[in-house]
Amino acid sequence: MSDEPVRGKHFGPGPVYVTPLSDAAAAAICVLARSRGFDCTRVDLSGCNEKSELLTRIAKALEFPAWFGGNWDALADCITDLGWRPAVGYVLILENAAELQQVQPEVFDTALAILADAAAAWKARGATFRTFVSVTPETGD
Repeated sequence: MSDEPVRGKHFGPGPVYVTPLSDAAAAAICVLARSRGFDCTRVDLSGCNEKSELLTRIAKALEFPAWFGGNWDALADCITDLGWRPAVGYVLILENAAELQQVQPEVFDTALAILADAAAAWKARGATFRTFVSVTPETGD
């Protein structure tokens, strides 16, 4: 996993974006992604403040296989496979992540590092994987 910090900025060249994101903006991202053949999945992290809950919510949203082990290695394995969700690329939107970022910053950072590593793995195979993480909702739309 990368050692670069991720809070409050892009991670690396842009596979993981930590940004304010309204419900309407998340929906628009999914509409655009799907129009281009991408799989787009939204994960609501409201009230999520621990690693096991984060992993459970991502696993459920992405319909991970039964063998998913509920740990960081299993997340990395599943997120870099997604063979059960064939698409030209993938967009993952983690919504309402502020509580997790505040209460469990190490968990938050580790998850984002795994997602950035997954993006690099997908890129090496000629596919796109992007993650948007909303830590503060936008207002006014």
